[in-house]
Amino acid sequence: MDNKLINTALVLSIITIVYNMAEGIVSIIFGMNDQTLALLGFGVDSFVEVVSGIGILHMILRMKISSSENRDKFESTALRITGIGFYLLTAGLVIGSVINIIEKTKPTTTLAGVIISIISIITMYFLMKSKLKVGNELKSDAIIADAHCTKTCFNLSIILLLSSLLYEISSIGYFDILGSLGIAYYSFMEGKESLEKARDNELHCSCS
Repeated sequence: MDNKLINTALVLSIITIVYNMAEGIVSIIFGMNDQTLALLGFGVDSFVEVVSGIGILHMILRMKISSSENRDKFESTALRITGIGFYLLTAGLVIGSVINIIEKTKPTTTLAGVIISIISIITMYFLMKSKLKVGNELKSDAIIADAHCTKTCFNLSIILLLSSLLYEISSIGYFDILGSLGIAYYSFMEGKESLEKARDNELHCSCS
């Protein structure tokens, strides 16, 4: 394989991990302060993505040594942890949404969600296109699948943007709840995909 392209894939993987860590911290802090469940769930999702990203980073480091497209024990374990994490997040968001409906809890503001989601959309779009380009040039199904992972994160950012923007305009609490449930749906699908791939020996990303 082309070492220059592999190094590019490595850099993109590191950027993804670092960005998700920063995004997760900021989103959770503002999500808790502003009482917005959608932003809080988005932040937790970012941390689960970090675990998945570490597995992908490990995969790319192995690709520098050999062209194997098979998953090793470390990557399978990362997928299992990712899958369980997504399932726990799904349960938490659904329960939180029910509680917010019963108690009629509303965010104080979702402005942070609007700003964070816009930054995330731009970042994820760049990463998605870059990974897809590298994956196609290397003819690597694993890196192409990683690009589709990033597309899922891109879609989550759009859900957060819409729910945050609609709430900020209307102050209708159900928009934040709908955003939370949208993130819960994607989390469930990602969790299911992760656990299925953990049982498979072929290298694919954990995201739908």
